[in-house]
Amino acid sequence: MNNKPEGLWRIEVAATAQSVNAFEEALDPFCQSISWFATDSEGEWRIEGFTEYKPEGAALAAAMSVVAGEFSIAVPEVTVIPVSPRDWVADSLRMFPPTDAGRFFIYGTHYDSDLPAARIPICLNPGRAFGSGEHATTMGCLLALSDLVGRRGVINPLDMGCGSGILSIAIAKAWRVSVHGMDLETNAVLVARENSHRNGVGPLVRISRSNGYHSPAVKQNGPYDLIVSNILANPLCKMAKAVGATSRSRALGGGIVILGGFLEIDANRVYAAYYRQGFRLIRSYHIKGWRTLVLRR
Repeated sequence: MNNKPEGLWRIEVAATAQSVNAFEEALDPFCQSISWFATDSEGEWRIEGFTEYKPEGAALAAAMSVVAGEFSIAVPEVTVIPVSPRDWVADSLRMFPPTDAGRFFIYGTHYDSDLPAARIPICLNPGRAFGSGEHATTMGCLLALSDLVGRRGVINPLDMGCGSGILSIAIAKAWRVSVHGMDLETNAVLVARENSHRNGVGPLVRISRSNGYHSPAVKQNGPYDLIVSNILANPLCKMAKAVGATSRSRALGGGIVILGGFLEIDANRVYAAYYRQGFRLIRSYHIKGWRTLVLRR
């Protein structure tokens, strides 16, 4: 790789819902920033990364081949195209406008207007990690939290797969309690900590790296009366038993679980996995083909 920046390049890769995280990790060494989103095609995700250096084709192809082999799928086509010079500040304003999500008002670091007095403000650095508020999955979780404020107290919450930290920050600001935020990605942990301090809740939001519920810290800090998890359907199903073991039992007052990050077609199997752990549906949010479930036991 050259030492001198060559401009800006965009790398695009299509992936399945099962493989999107693995391909994102494989692309990470080649990019300065990465985002991913679901397309209009059922089960297809698109990963988009940006880099100041044109990546080496052989190294990039090899990284994609390794992931494809792990999932027994065809090696996806990788598109690498130069990006024309542009006004990135103006683009950020268009791509990350302020968002109302119930009681919450989400805005970027570039936002310079007055904040609405009747909302809980959350300031994020757009593009640093998954979860900026405008995507339907994050919006569903924010609306679910918003509807719980004033109706239910929260003492010991957990944000599993915290991404940018947006949900951890929302919980800390709404209930003024300590929040345990966990994520597998080191970059997400760093960004979530940065965003927490930016929003004045650094002492309340405790962000750590964890491979799901396997971290000793997750078990030691439980049981939790509120668990929020905005990730994909398959990991959520696999985590159901661990969530059941970590959530506060009915004898101790029960717990609330908010699940997001999956399409409408996956809602029944996600719910079934948690139903077997004693959780029952109390509310469901439908946004642009995505579903968020609020469960209680």
